[in-house]
Amino acid sequence: AWLLKTQASAKAYDVRCLDVRMEKKESLMYYTHGQTPSLFFRITLALPNWVAPTRTLIERGISIEASLAATPSSEAGGANCTAAQNDAPAAEAADWPDADGDAAAGEEAASDAQLLEAAKALSDVGSGAKVALPPATFESNVPFVLRYLVDTKTTGCSWLLGRGGAYVVRPASLQETSAQLELDIHYADLLPLPPAERWQKLPPLRILSFDIECVKLKGEGFPEAETDPVIQISSIVMLQSVPADLPGLSETDTNAATACVAKARKKRLSGGLERPLCRVLFALKECASIAGSVVLWFDDEKEMLAKWAEFVRQVDPDFLSGYNCVNFDLNYLITRAATLKVVGFNRLSKLKSLESKIRDSSFSSRALGTHEGKDIATEGRIQFDLLELVRRDYKLKSYSLNFVSFEFLKEQKEDVHYNMIGDLFRGCPSSRRRIGVYCLKDAYLPLRLLKELLFLYNYVEMSRVTGTPLNFLLTRGQQIKVTAQLLRKCKELNYVVPVVKRTGGDNSVQYEGATVLEPRKGFYDKPIATLDFASLYPSIMIAHNICYSTLVASSAAHTMNNPDDVTVTTTSPPHKFVKKHIRRGVLPMIVEELIAARKAARKEMAAAKDEMTRQVLNGRQLALKISANSVYGYTGTTTGGQLPCLEVATTITCFGRDMIDFTRREVEKMFCRDNQHACNATVIYGDTDSVMVDFGDFSIAEAMKLGEEAAQALSEKFVKPIRLEFEKVYCPFLLMNKKRYAGLLYTRPEKYDKIDSKGIETVRRDFSLLVQTMADTVLRKMLIDKDVEAAKEYTRRKVAELLQNKIDLSLLVQTKSLGKMDYDTRLPHVELAKKLRKRDAGTAPSVGDRVSYVVIQGAKGQAQYERAEDPLYVLENNLPIDTQHYLEGIKKPLCRIFEGVMSNPESLFSGSHTMKRTVSISTQGALSKFVQRGVQCVGCRSVIREGALCRRCQENEAEIVVNKMAEMAEKEKEHSDLWTECQRCQGSLHQDVICINRDCPIFYRRAKVKKDIGTLEERLSSLSLSSDW
Repeated sequence: AWLLKTQASAKAYDVRCLDVRMEKKESLMYYTHGQTPSLFFRITLALPNWVAPTRTLIERGISIEASLAATPSSEAGGANCTAAQNDAPAAEAADWPDADGDAAAGEEAASDAQLLEAAKALSDVGSGAKVALPPATFESNVPFVLRYLVDTKTTGCSWLLGRGGAYVVRPASLQETSAQLELDIHYADLLPLPPAERWQKLPPLRILSFDIECVKLKGEGFPEAETDPVIQISSIVMLQSVPADLPGLSETDTNAATACVAKARKKRLSGGLERPLCRVLFALKECASIAGSVVLWFDDEKEMLAKWAEFVRQVDPDFLSGYNCVNFDLNYLITRAATLKVVGFNRLSKLKSLESKIRDSSFSSRALGTHEGKDIATEGRIQFDLLELVRRDYKLKSYSLNFVSFEFLKEQKEDVHYNMIGDLFRGCPSSRRRIGVYCLKDAYLPLRLLKELLFLYNYVEMSRVTGTPLNFLLTRGQQIKVTAQLLRKCKELNYVVPVVKRTGGDNSVQYEGATVLEPRKGFYDKPIATLDFASLYPSIMIAHNICYSTLVASSAAHTMNNPDDVTVTTTSPPHKFVKKHIRRGVLPMIVEELIAARKAARKEMAAAKDEMTRQVLNGRQLALKISANSVYGYTGTTTGGQLPCLEVATTITCFGRDMIDFTRREVEKMFCRDNQHACNATVIYGDTDSVMVDFGDFSIAEAMKLGEEAAQALSEKFVKPIRLEFEKVYCPFLLMNKKRYAGLLYTRPEKYDKIDSKGIETVRRDFSLLVQTMADTVLRKMLIDKDVEAAKEYTRRKVAELLQNKIDLSLLVQTKSLGKMDYDTRLPHVELAKKLRKRDAGTAPSVGDRVSYVVIQGAKGQAQYERAEDPLYVLENNLPIDTQHYLEGIKKPLCRIFEGVMSNPESLFSGSHTMKRTVSISTQGALSKFVQRGVQCVGCRSVIREGALCRRCQENEAEIVVNKMAEMAEKEKEHSDLWTECQRCQGSLHQDVICINRDCPIFYRRAKVKKDIGTLEERLSSLSLSSDW
């Protein structure tokens, strides 16, 4: 069965709840007490003697608190049957698949969460058991914490109200956590408060962002925790969502770090990002002071680690943050402390007796890919690793802290190679201060990202909207959010949700997805109006009452033929769903409430008067939108899905396809000359939930008016709440293929908003920057400047620069995600990762990382995967770039763009501008040992026997010297500008630049211009030796 109707029974739990009091800013720990959770089985009365033996089996593994009474029955052909008579009496069976005949719901109650797990395991024994087990269980896979939240109608990140006089305050001697107060209370006296008005704001949460630096004192390679010391730990503590007008902490306070926090608490300071509660650097060996920070240095590493752990316990943060802080920093610290036998170091959670232990973890989903990492329990402290958050929510070329900071903050940091850190550490207090500044910046930037990208607000609101614990959103996939909402609504309607066995591997069951109309490719210099369906799939579910609970079973389909009672789909085979007056579906109710809540949140956000409220409400409306659109995908996930139902998924996409086709026919029928319109409208493209319409030769304002008229007229033809909306006009518009187009987007006729593109290499992160830059520039010249000839000339010039090796190496770098180390086929980025692992395993990319590479020239017929190389290695060893490979790489995407405006776009990549080519001479390779480099003329680069100039150039020696000196001055100025920019980034104009940030747009330019200067110096030196003037 899909959903089984039952009668509700109140349950309770022993559980811990962490809270923060808003007024007093005190942390609380509630211990709620009550009865026990339940495990549901579906008992078909045709199965005799089931309950009693199963009860015996379960009792062998766990302690049963509830008793089951067995009663004989003469049904089912006189067989002896038993039914559970626990808290849930007889349940009625719904007319859904596999629910034929009478049924009853029984409950086996376990004493706590661990025993509940044992009950689940026993229920999965199956054919190996000596007694017959039930054919299905319901909600037996629900995590214990989620079960508590559902049954008590509590959401994640919500405020709780303890009834006055109903709790007991624990004395300090009995407290088990680091919370300032601990209370014991019955679960029924702990009331959840709805996130509205004052209870929608966030409490003053303490966030600790930290970063470590370690060094390999002996040998080469990346440091290892078992042998190499931690030399610095930076820690920045800030408060979230506290009024910013309160005074800040004095930067001259150099007392102990914990005193800083105590002082901040006493004065109730803001502690925001601009003025954190404290900035503390724990350093091994003496370190010079750093402005605005407390520097604590130690002679003994063991003492430093112990003091930092004590600092964490004193600060008692609610969130641990950083960049890759779990998989690397925290993992390294705990492993290092264990090696040094630092007593009590790993007690980093709010539970005093709990030790944080490390275990390997692997996460895999279709949406997020595969990532390997570490799982470290810090109960009571949420791990907000910014690297993992950015990976989940954004698709970028690289996920290094530098690249991400530049992408979102337009700010970078000095990136010091781990080999250089050793020299700085062995130096003086001033050199160790440089490491400290670098380390503090690594703790500061994650907090900037946390604020800029509104991660905390968005995740808190997603937790509230879906009713899911916050840590579930950080560590699990997308499905848990829909599961939580489904459980909550089913609890309200007295349904129980079945457990579906998950399948692994590739999707074996496929179904027809959304419609993509055949595009009428070309370049349109007139307005193209776009009509979009508002929340298409959620609206279809509501309009046609599509749900697990409304699907008519195949065995009962022949009895339900009244079109007033059922909706029959056009799928093959057809499916039937009862209409809402017969039974309202659970999924339609969920999405309807989400859409209504989003509308209310947006209205409230427009009226909000303070920034925190606006950010909270914006996070909520975004969470509501994502949640409503996720329900369809939940039903269609056949691999690893928690509750897949292809009948529901195929029906939704079927209605979507029919609506797109209907919209195309109606638009072209309504807006034509036969209906007194000036032109015949044509739908030039349609994709999933939108159609693009060419109304004819009208102005942008007139096209907008026609679009609004069409949307209003067609909306009246659809079942409510399905609605067609007019949102935008493109002018001009370049349609290249299915899911490939670009245009100037207008939402108001006066001025365009932006260039909007889809499927073009400007937004493809696995292409090189050269492709993206050229495609973006060509589109700008064609769409904004409306100068096609300028776009052609630009393309020819860049092709020539590529072939003459004048393109910045950073523009040729390609990046791809390393999903695993072994594939069926050999891929360039995978083979390079193996090569880098042999060179230095410590810095080599691991599974989940993105690998950067360039393609170099090789022997004739050599495969591309063998010619992928590390960009810096290429630059240092002067390896020749395979310019033909990159020429082919830019040719296809640019030809697709130019196809709409010229008949032969391939001509841009051949001709006189491609005749001159420059090839670098490699200093590596087997043949380089046997090749003697000839002398070249400094002026014309022809080969000569001796001297600096050939006979022809000797006549113009003075002119050549002047030209080379001018070229040298130009290169020196470029190097000086780049150097100055790097010095500003590192925060000092008086120290050498040692940054190795490869994601920085000027990194390769700096290395290249330095190499060019060396070459010019060599040439000028040879000229000066031969000159008499």
